[in-house]
Amino acid sequence: MVRVAIVGSGPAGIYAAAALTKAGHAEVDVLDRLPCPFGLVRYGVAPDHPKIKSIAAALHKVLDEPSVRFLGNVAVGTDVSIAELHEHYDAIIFANGAAIDRRLGIPGEDFAGSISATDFVNWYNGHPDAPIDKYALDARTVAVIGVGNVAVDVARVLAKTSDELRITDVPGHVLDVLAASRIEDIHVLGRRGPVQAKWTTHELRELGELANADIVVRQDELVLDDASTEHLAADAGARRNFEALQAWAERPLEGKPRRVHLRFLLRPAELVGDTAVEGVRLVRTELDGTGSARDTDAGCLLDTQLVVRSVGYRGVAIPGLPFDEQKGTVPHLGGRVLRDGVPVPGEYVAGWIKRGPTGVVGTNKHDANETVDSLLADSLLADGLPAAIERDRDGLPALLRTRGVTVVTWQGWASIEQAERDLGAASGREREKIADRQALLRAAGH
Repeated sequence: MVRVAIVGSGPAGIYAAAALTKAGHAEVDVLDRLPCPFGLVRYGVAPDHPKIKSIAAALHKVLDEPSVRFLGNVAVGTDVSIAELHEHYDAIIFANGAAIDRRLGIPGEDFAGSISATDFVNWYNGHPDAPIDKYALDARTVAVIGVGNVAVDVARVLAKTSDELRITDVPGHVLDVLAASRIEDIHVLGRRGPVQAKWTTHELRELGELANADIVVRQDELVLDDASTEHLAADAGARRNFEALQAWAERPLEGKPRRVHLRFLLRPAELVGDTAVEGVRLVRTELDGTGSARDTDAGCLLDTQLVVRSVGYRGVAIPGLPFDEQKGTVPHLGGRVLRDGVPVPGEYVAGWIKRGPTGVVGTNKHDANETVDSLLADSLLADGLPAAIERDRDGLPALLRTRGVTVVTWQGWASIEQAERDLGAASGREREKIADRQALLRAAGH
């Protein structure tokens, strides 16, 4: 049996575990620094997207396999080093994702009231790293910088009432803040034109179904250059998106309590204020015929008290693992970790830490399969993985116990799930997430 540690229990890590169990002759431990599994499926997908969250049921089956163990609340690089993992496993697959946001790189970015979409999504999804009392939502106007699906998720959650989200598993403290929200206008800002926006048609059209908010689109910002026109002709999804925007631009407003403004050809140049955000200075851009945008001499100041930066994710380095700071990924060849340009036997990567934050949940399956194919090929080569040796499967858990690390097992996760269902039932809901880490550990029986 080849013993493999997988660092990260999101889709990439669990798909890798599935590929290993399908191949047979492998015992797999899936480690996660959080007490709960499933990564962005639990903490990244918007709470009002239950169909996507249902992917967790398929991932659950993999972690139910006898040859797979879940070891939660274990931080690799802190609780245990990579070198120590090598003592207990024949191979390690790093699938720890991309956990932080990309920066705008403009003045005022660190003012109070300037937050990352990553942090905000973590908060409304009940992530243990997000302080419960972090947000008050007492701003009247919000600027969401970015035009991808995460930006749309943030805008939609801000535009909805707490009653609309009460049927989801959103933590109670989040519902309380949303119920007291003073937000009236939400501006979603894109540097380029409407055709270059990265949202999907399904995500975009959901905005038109908001009961509490009108959608505002300016006809003069629905600009097409030659590249945009060609793209519309070749891409049915882009055409559907553009048609939805055109329809909103022509539709009269209904006077709903909130407004979501979808803006284009505006580049944030500076956040204005003293120590807190009072506005964002925008530069008007224009398309250059290739689909890219260039600055013009025009601009404006948007009064806003809250800015949510949603311009992408990037990975975080693990001590002892090579890391490309510019790309935010681990250098690799076919999933094999490269140290000084040379593949390292026994070290592999999968998911966003491998390829960057691209694709959808299902993209991780092909990605993980490629990595596992490399691992299995190496295990058959004389100069590949060390020959699998007999190892004590309790070796790592025993080491963690000596260090006082509280390990959440698969049975512990089952207890957390039950505690969340019980918490939801107490308020007439199917389930309510537990956000506090210590409360999660108590629910797991610790």
